[in-house]
Amino acid sequence: MTVESRPVEDLKSVFATVDSVRQAKARTRIGGTLSGLTVREGDRVEVGQVIATVGDPKLPLQIAALDARLQSLQAQQRQAEIELDRARQLRATGIGSQQKLDDATTALDVVRAQMAAMKADRAVVEQQLREGNVLAPAAGRVLQVPLVDGVVVLPGEAVATIATESYVLRLRLPERHARFMKQGDPVLVGARGLAPDPAAGLVRGTVRRVYPELEDGQVVADAEVSGLGDYFVGERVRVLVATGSREAILIPPDYLARRLGLDMVRLADGVEIPVQVGRPVPGEGSSAIEILSGLRPGDVIVKAGAAR
Repeated sequence: MTVESRPVEDLKSVFATVDSVRQAKARTRIGGTLSGLTVREGDRVEVGQVIATVGDPKLPLQIAALDARLQSLQAQQRQAEIELDRARQLRATGIGSQQKLDDATTALDVVRAQMAAMKADRAVVEQQLREGNVLAPAAGRVLQVPLVDGVVVLPGEAVATIATESYVLRLRLPERHARFMKQGDPVLVGARGLAPDPAAGLVRGTVRRVYPELEDGQVVADAEVSGLGDYFVGERVRVLVATGSREAILIPPDYLARRLGLDMVRLADGVEIPVQVGRPVPGEGSSAIEILSGLRPGDVIVKAGAAR
């Protein structure tokens, strides 16, 4: 293998927090007493799922009153139909007047209009009853449930806060790195649980958005990484981001040998020379070791343990 210098990204280890792209609040649509709360923090919900019920005892009473008035109007309609038939018969025989017939027709039309209005009023109350169901506005996980069963709520009051299933890593870097951050840049996400080795279990992600405004002297960016759905919202994760590039000599790990506490590399002529190694350079595929000193571009090396 011929040693050569190539550009590598200068990676900086930072901490990012898992955040949901957006949060939605499940709100009440009518006032009343909350009951049937079926979710708690951490539960998964689907869009349209009933998570609680708001009951107003006045609504069933209103429906009962409207039903009674409808029955009264139905009786009036039957009587108006009878009066109209009688007026038609009398008019046909010449005994009744046209005015009597017109009055009977108008009376029936009035009763029918009153019944239609009453049915519309009843439909409004039925819709209010259906709106007592508090629905999840989006699919995701429940973050907060500030209320309990039995409390009195007003229309528009939040029953639960739901984080949508789209999660991102929110990065905050010093403003001196702002010029290096741009949309589409790759990032490397470390293992879960704040692992001490930043190169362990790396997963590649992509910067999807860089916010144009600095916050407290920091540039804010969102990175998209697959598999964040099982993370807690607000969980901290180690992330490696590129803050520039430089020239470096990289060799595979199997070209290094450990001799008497020194890192050695064997040249093509069989001579072993000591080298100073840096940290592993993470990336896709096989890892590589940076050589800080001991080698120069153009040297030919062989794998450790190869025949002389």
